[in-house]
Amino acid sequence: MSDLPRKAVTRTAKLAALPLGIAGRATWGLGKRIVGESAELVGRELQQRTAEQLFKVLGELKGGAMKFGQALSVFESALPEEVAGPYRAALTKLQDAAPPMPTRTVHAVLEERIGADWQELFLEFEDKPAAAASIGQVHRAVWHDGREVAVKVQYPGAGEALLSDLGQLSRFARLLGPLIPGMDIKPLIAELRDRVSEELDYGLEAQAQQAHAEEFEDDPDVVVPAVVHQCEQVLVTEWMEGTPLSEVITDGTQEQRDRAGQLLTRFLFSGPARTGLLHADPHPGNFRLLPDEKSGWRLGVLDFGTVDRLTGGLPAPIGEALRLTIDGEAEAVYEMLCTEGFVKESIELDPDAVLDYLHPIIEPVRADEFTFARGWMRSQAARIADPRSPAHQLGKQLNLPPSYLLIHRVTLSTIGVLCQLGATVRMRDELEEWLPGFLPEEEGEGESAAEA
Repeated sequence: MSDLPRKAVTRTAKLAALPLGIAGRATWGLGKRIVGESAELVGRELQQRTAEQLFKVLGELKGGAMKFGQALSVFESALPEEVAGPYRAALTKLQDAAPPMPTRTVHAVLEERIGADWQELFLEFEDKPAAAASIGQVHRAVWHDGREVAVKVQYPGAGEALLSDLGQLSRFARLLGPLIPGMDIKPLIAELRDRVSEELDYGLEAQAQQAHAEEFEDDPDVVVPAVVHQCEQVLVTEWMEGTPLSEVITDGTQEQRDRAGQLLTRFLFSGPARTGLLHADPHPGNFRLLPDEKSGWRLGVLDFGTVDRLTGGLPAPIGEALRLTIDGEAEAVYEMLCTEGFVKESIELDPDAVLDYLHPIIEPVRADEFTFARGWMRSQAARIADPRSPAHQLGKQLNLPPSYLLIHRVTLSTIGVLCQLGATVRMRDELEEWLPGFLPEEEGEGESAAEA
C-alpha cells in the first residue's frame, strides 16, 4: 500500500542526478568563459539552466523534495528576474499541486484508520483530490451532519520519503546555494528535517488548528476552519472556499494584494500573541482571500502541521532590538544581540557597523507604510550575498540561535510572499499592536491603563 517507498530507487536516482547536472553545466559555463563571454552573462545563463532542472525534478516528486521546493518557492522574489520569470508558474504550482494518490490507496488508508464503515461518516466523498501537497492530499466531502469538509489523507510512507529526500538534498546543498543569493540552503534543509515528525503527526496539527479556530472565531480579519475529526494519518476539517493567495499573486487587483499583505502581516504577529503558536509554513498555498461584506476581504489560513510553540508570544528581545535599531541605539542593539546569542563570545564587532547592516533590512518597519517589491528583496539578497560588500563580511560573523531559527525562517518567508504580492503594508502598526517589546514599556503601560 506504500506508494512512495516502492519508488525509492527512482526517487534517489532523480535527486542524485541534480548535482551531476549542475556540475556538467558548470563545466559548460567554464567553456563559454574561455571563448570570451562575460562572467555575468554566463553566470545568469548557468543559474537559469540549474533552476530549470531543479524545479522540474522537485515538481515530479512528493515527500521531502516537494517540501523543499515549497520552502524554496517563497524566496522566488530574491531571484534575478531573468531566472525567476520563466519559472514563476512552476514555483507557484509547487505550492499546492502534486501527482495524486490512486483512489484505491486513499480508500485503503481511510478503511485502515477510520474503519471498514468509514463511508457511513460521509454523505458525499469526492475521490478526485481537491489539492495535493508534500505529505498528503485533500478530498472534498460532506460530513454526516451536512457540513462541507476537507479530508486530509497522509501518503503511506510519507515519513520515510521525507527523510530520504531531505537527506539526499542536504548532500549537495552547497551546489544549490547560488539559486538564492544571500541564503544558506543547508540550514533550511536541516530545519525541515527537524520538523518532519511534527508535520506527520496529525494529532498535533489538529490541536494547533483547533486552538487557532477557537481564538479567531468571529474575527473580522482571519478565518481558520474548525477541526471535525482526527485520527492517525487522517484529518477532517471544515471546508473553506476563497481565492488562493497564489492566484492573488498572479491575477489579483492591487486592492486585493494590499489587503492580503496587511492581513498576512497581522496574522504573523497576532497569532503567537493570541494562541502561543506561530504558523510556520507561510507559503501562498496555505492562504485564501475570502470576500466579506464588512471588511471587504478576510484571510483564510490552512495547514497547521508545522508550528513553533511560543508561550507568551514572540520573544520580547525581537521587538526591543527593532525599536532600538530604529532609534539608532547602536551600543544597546549590539549588547542585546550578544546577550541573545546572535554574536558569539569569541566574536567582536563594531556596533555602528552592525547598525548599518540592519538598517536596510528593517526599512519596512521604519516607515508608516512600505511597498514590498521583488526588486527590493533582490537588492537585499544581493547586498548580503556579494563577497565584496561589508554586509556580506559582517553577516558571516553573526550567529542564528536555535530558538530563533524557525521565527527567522517564517519572517523571511512571509516577507518573500509580501514581495510576490507587491503589497503596500502598514507593518509598523501591526508591530505596535502585537509584538512584545516594540513599544517602550511606559508607552505600552500607559495605553493599557487608558484602556482599563
